Amino acid sequence: MDELELLKKDWKMREQKQPQLSYDDIYTMLFKKSTSIVKWIFIISIAELIFWTGLSFFTPKSSYEILERFGVSQILWMTNIINYLVFIGFIYLFYKNYTAIKVTDSTKQLINSIIKTRKTVRYFVFYNVAVFALILIFINILYYLKSDVLMEIIGEKYGKIKDAAAFLNNFFIIQIVLGVFMLGLLLLFYRLVYGILLRRLKNNLKELEKIEM
Repeated sequence: MDELELLKKDWKMREQKQPQLSYDDIYTMLFKKSTSIVKWIFIISIAELIFWTGLSFFTPKSSYEILERFGVSQILWMTNIINYLVFIGFIYLFYKNYTAIKVTDSTKQLINSIIKTRKTVRYFVFYNVAVFALILIFINILYYLKSDVLMEIIGEKYGKIKDAAAFLNNFFIIQIVLGVFMLGLLLLFYRLVYGILLRRLKNNLKELEKIEM
């Protein structure tokens, strides 16, 4: 008997000695992993709300005064209220997903709960990115349409600008670059945090579909 055959025989003996996981064992393991992931999605969404709320307290008073000069302070205030309500709505959905998955007692229900959670997270990410992008676009359009007010505010703070046209060109180029950079950071955050959790849920979903077959 050659060395390869001996290795094969040894491998088969090891496989026989290893404990075989039952359907219930696999289901329990996937259930615990999935519940933990959904719980973390819920916790992270709350932490994100606290972060954005806390950040608003550090916004300089001058920023609000500038918005008043542009005549949009009320509009942005209402937008923030609506945004927070929607955000809280998503947190409630994440909580519902978590409580629903905790009482799941079948593979089919667990699969449906995972699919529902993944959809909710995708809508949540899409909403936040879309709102962030729309606010950036709105502000820059406002600056463009009311460039005289913008130049007046800048003049009061830094002194009169000699070449207003050149300054505005550079200003909007910088605004676009900064806007794209900030949007990229937001997308990176969601990809790293929620993306990893969603991939883990997807792997659990595949394993559940295998044992359900």
